[in-house]
Amino acid sequence: MGRLHRLLIQEFIPVFFTSLLFFIMILEMVDLFANLWRYLNQEVPLSAVATIQGLYLPKCVSYAIPIALLFSIAYTLGDFHGKNQLIAVLGAGISLFRFILPLLVLGGLLSVFGFFFQEHLVIDTYKAKNDLVRSVLNTSTTFSNANVTILGDDVGTVYHAEYYDDERRTLIGVLVAQRDSRGNLIARIDAESAEWKGSFWELRNARILSKVGDDFTEEKISIYPATTLTTPPLRFRKMTKTVDEMRLAQAREWIESLRKAGLPYRETLTEYYKRFSFAATPLVVSVFAGLAGAMFRKNILLMSLLVSLILSVVYYVIQMMMVLLAKLGYIAPLAGAWAAFILFLAGSIVWIQVARM
Repeated sequence: MGRLHRLLIQEFIPVFFTSLLFFIMILEMVDLFANLWRYLNQEVPLSAVATIQGLYLPKCVSYAIPIALLFSIAYTLGDFHGKNQLIAVLGAGISLFRFILPLLVLGGLLSVFGFFFQEHLVIDTYKAKNDLVRSVLNTSTTFSNANVTILGDDVGTVYHAEYYDDERRTLIGVLVAQRDSRGNLIARIDAESAEWKGSFWELRNARILSKVGDDFTEEKISIYPATTLTTPPLRFRKMTKTVDEMRLAQAREWIESLRKAGLPYRETLTEYYKRFSFAATPLVVSVFAGLAGAMFRKNILLMSLLVSLILSVVYYVIQMMMVLLAKLGYIAPLAGAWAAFILFLAGSIVWIQVARM
């Protein structure tokens, strides 16, 4: 059995790396031609375009691995079948599942690799690529925000600012309302401006109304270090962040900040869960490809490529639909992110049982 597995891996490896390079090239070309007219219009130097495509390479690798794995497994098993080698293996009493087990293990290992590859390389290079594109095309974004209202960490505090300057981390035209557990107003602070001091906001020309008994007392302070106002500047930013440019810790912090601020966070949470389900894609496609590849005896290259593209499109369309339903609130974010994976895995298990492989 060990010799058969070695023969299978030896046949699989060259096909996998060749197809991986092919699909990476396709993804790079798609991105390049999609933005080519913009580069030409802005007279972007060739060196900058080459740098952009180089920074996009890790992202292409993460996208190409599942498709290349699906194609190479289907092609390898189809080649075995076309040469009647697979018939000999099955005739010897070895089940198809046992025969392709090394490929399934490889799919699992690629899932683990893809997760850490995404976390430690793809995130940084993809963010750098997007930043460079915005820079050369003069479409840089700002996180400063106007007329922003958020909830504080303790929910009982409500902030409103006419303008938030992200570069200086300052607020202009500040109003802070503090409520008790019943929602009754217990204090109000008005200030011309506020500056973030690392762990709290320092208010300028503040007017403080505090409730004492049934009445309110008024106090005016030119410089007021409001140590109880600890909501970080991140919450006041314009919502232009994307989870694709954040590591997991940053994404969790961003989701938590959105939740505490009372802002919509389902879409971001769905994309966060999708990070995990996408990493597991090589595992499920390896199972499907192993079952589909054993069916081919003629036109192996064409059929393998066709099945790979069809299954990839079906998988990503289902995932896109489920993610959209999760973002719209029809299903839970976790279910939306993992639905395509679970459906394909369940389909593979049913296929194995029906085919008795």
